[in-house]
Amino acid sequence: MSDDFIEESIAAVSDRGAGRVFDESMLRVPLSAIEPARPLVVEPQASVLEAVTVMVEGRVGVVLVSRGAKLKGIFTERDAVTKIVARGIDPAKTPVRKVMTPDPETLRPTDSIAYALNKMSLGGYRHVPLVDSARTPVGVVSVRDIVNYLVTFFPESVLNLPTLPRGNYAQQREGA
Repeated sequence: MSDDFIEESIAAVSDRGAGRVFDESMLRVPLSAIEPARPLVVEPQASVLEAVTVMVEGRVGVVLVSRGAKLKGIFTERDAVTKIVARGIDPAKTPVRKVMTPDPETLRPTDSIAYALNKMSLGGYRHVPLVDSARTPVGVVSVRDIVNYLVTFFPESVLNLPTLPRGNYAQQREGA
């Protein structure tokens, strides 16, 4: 992908919403333009409890597992529920390496939003790690990041809705 295309795409993201029509070109914008979250990282020998604590404190649903600077795995809140809680395993005594997803699918910040959507849709993922050419974690793109990006194209239609989809109607009692 050329630097000019990336710069034009980032400029388009900055100008979005101002009378622009959402079209397929918006999905070709590089992931770096939506400013994905910096990754929270733990070592493979960290306990599941430590990993969950990092997620809670960071208010995220995922940590990346790295040894040195290399991505080794991903551990999500879904893993905590299905691999730890549902099986009655002690999270304080279990290293995250035993329950992480090893060698997760990754993308680079220069890859497009369309590629992230493709991986998420086909793989059933809610998070995809972003890595550099040395496979060092540099970010995490989430479904929420992409939804927030899409909302910016329709702010009046989405952000100005009443708090309840069918609510806010005056309720009247039946009868006299």
